[in-house]
Amino acid sequence: MNWIQGLLITSIVALLVYLLRSRRSAQSKAWVKVGYLVFVLAGVYAVLRPNDTTVVAHWLGVDRGTDLMLYALIIAFSFTTLSTYLRFKDLELRYARLARAVALEGAQTPDGGR
Repeated sequence: MNWIQGLLITSIVALLVYLLRSRRSAQSKAWVKVGYLVFVLAGVYAVLRPNDTTVVAHWLGVDRGTDLMLYALIIAFSFTTLSTYLRFKDLELRYARLARAVALEGAQTPDGGR
């Protein structure tokens, strides 16, 4: 296994731990936005200067710049998918609690059991 593969796997696991531990704090939301901005800027730079991505890829031990970009996209996709999944699970729990509260508020006592 190449060291870049270990680094990529470690980063995916770190993203998973990060999302699971601090997904509700405002600071984590800010870091997600900063990370997204850096990723977008790096993507724009890679489009404007594709030969530079090949140079960076060679520094990291990857053969081509396109492979490096693919690895970065896999990490970004994993992060986005996991984040969306956790957000939907949180919303599902909130809706279930709201439905329970509405059901309990509208509940009527039985007439026969005084």
